[in-house]
Order: sequence, then structure tokens, then C-alpha cells
Amino acid sequence: MSGPSHDAVRDARPTLEAVAARAGVSRATVSRVVNGGAGVRKPLVDQVRKAVEELGYVPNHAARTLVTRRNGAVAVIIDEPEFRIFSDPFFSRQIRGISRELTLHDSQLVLLLVEGRGDFDRVARYLAGGHVDGVLAFSLHTDDGLPAIIRRFRVPAVYGGRPGRPGAASGPAVPYVDCDNRGGAAEAVRHLVTLGRRRIAHIAGPRDQTSALDRVDGYLDVLPDGDPGLVADGDFTVEGGARAMAELLDRRPGLDAVFAANDLMASGALRVLRERGRSVPDEVALVGFDDMVSIAEATDPPLTTVRQDVEGMGRLMVRMLMGLLSDEAGGDDRTAVITPTELVRRASA
Repeated sequence: MSGPSHDAVRDARPTLEAVAARAGVSRATVSRVVNGGAGVRKPLVDQVRKAVEELGYVPNHAARTLVTRRNGAVAVIIDEPEFRIFSDPFFSRQIRGISRELTLHDSQLVLLLVEGRGDFDRVARYLAGGHVDGVLAFSLHTDDGLPAIIRRFRVPAVYGGRPGRPGAASGPAVPYVDCDNRGGAAEAVRHLVTLGRRRIAHIAGPRDQTSALDRVDGYLDVLPDGDPGLVADGDFTVEGGARAMAELLDRRPGLDAVFAANDLMASGALRVLRERGRSVPDEVALVGFDDMVSIAEATDPPLTTVRQDVEGMGRLMVRMLMGLLSDEAGGDDRTAVITPTELVRRASA
């Protein structure tokens, strides 16, 4: 005996008419409620929602899009190579915060990775197709073309991290969420000073990202007359931190402290210090930035670092974007949210 046909199963799905009959309202009323339209009194909304739940009705996505002019999807664009995104816990934490908040707004996350400038055309075509309601973009670089692409297609957007350099002509102000990179870096260096350290080095992040530049500025705020030879460039990776630490030890073997611009570089620096026979924290104190617990608590000794609420920042980005999408006047009054940082003291400094 054969089972029901595919068409029969499809036809057995609850219809708008069935929901209307169960709720005792018109089909048009049901359509407005389930597709997000306005103008329906709350008692009728409650009746319709009860009928939807009882019948297991699933709204038609195409119809909902026509009514609300929304796709129920948000693009998350990360301008970093794939290996960085999947090896750096910073990105997974920020995406987790974004995903959790989007779920509360019944919206899907669409992840777009940008491996290089050649991917800009692909991203532009996707945005031009109108597939998403808005964009969340982070890990931008100072010469980044993504903000211009997003503006060209007039897609509502919120950025993770401040786009551009302070005082630079980088186009109109855009909404963004960032942490107090400069203040957090200054707090880290002040902590090392209070420990009596006098030859404090800094492993900087990539100079084409505002977070790295701000952390250099925070270091210089505390040590304005410091030795330029105590600053070396890294790239926010373990290997970059290791290379910079080796360079610093070769150049300034008498250094007694290091502030690394993120925890991954701090862990690379710690490895090199151990290889060179330098005791942490007795001979060299070490502080990182981010408080990636999977790194900071796993190092030996555990890493003193500056905490930023990465997951919370992802949630804030979504809330700002939803404000832009729901504000008929054209946007949220806030163009920037700067979240506080906190020094977390462990055994490395």
C-alpha cells in the first residue's frame, strides 16, 4: 500500500483560510498578523496567534516579504582571511552574540567572508540583489572598500569597530560599536608601571586597523617619552606575536615587561620568552588584550589581560541595526557606542 503523495502532504498544510476559520476572523486579518503588518487590534492578534499555534501554520516567506518589505536576514561581513576567522576566538564570540540577538528578532544570519579585494565584487552583487535587510561589518581596515559598497546600495549598516582613523576624511558618520581600546591599553600599561617595570615593550596589532592604532595610542599616553625600539608590529596572530617578541628581545634584551595588543599575540610572546629562558612574571611581566578565556586561562602562567565584552558588543550591533530598520525617520540617533574595558589580573603580571 503506497503512502500519501507529495502533493497530498503539501495540500494538508494548514492554510490562511483554516486559521481564519479557527480564529473567527477574516483571511485578510490573518494575513496582516502572520506577515507582520500593522493595524490589527490586540485581542484579534491574540486570537490569530492562538489559532496559528493550534494548527501549526507556517507563514509563507514570499508573502511575508511582500507585506513587510523585509527578508528576515542580516549579512555579517568580516574582512579577514578564513583561517583567521576560524582560529581566533574573538570572531566566534562576536558571531555568537550577533546570532543570539538576531534570533530574538526572528532574523537569520548570512555570513560573508572577504578573503581579499577580489571578493568585493561578489559582496557588491549580493547586496545589490536585495537579499538582506541590513549589514553588520567588522574587522575593517583603514583602506577598506566595504563601507563605500554598502553606502552605494543604501543598505542599513552597523560596524564593529570604528571605521577609519580619527580626524580622517572617511565619509559620513556611520553607526558603530567599539570598546575603549585606548583607555584599556593605557590601564594595562599603568598596571605594569605600578609593578615597578621600567622597560615596557608593546607588540602592536596591524596598523591598518583602528583598534590596533588606538592601543598604540593608549601605550603612548602612559609612556609618551618611551623608547621607540620597544615597539614591534604583530598581526593579531600567535605567530605574529612570537615574531615580534623575538625581534624585541634581540633589539632590547633588557626589557622587563610587554603589553601585547591581543591575547593571541601575548600567547606567542609567552612561548618565545620561555624559549629564551626568561621567567614570567619574575623577569618579564606580560599583559594581553581581549580576555579570550580559552587562551588567557590556558597559558602558563595564566594571562593578565584587558577584558572587552565581545559577545555583548555583537548584541549591541544587532540592536542598533534593528533600530535603523524600524525607524521610519531614517535611523537611530546614536552613531557610536563605546563599551568599557576592565583589567583582569592573573599570574603573568
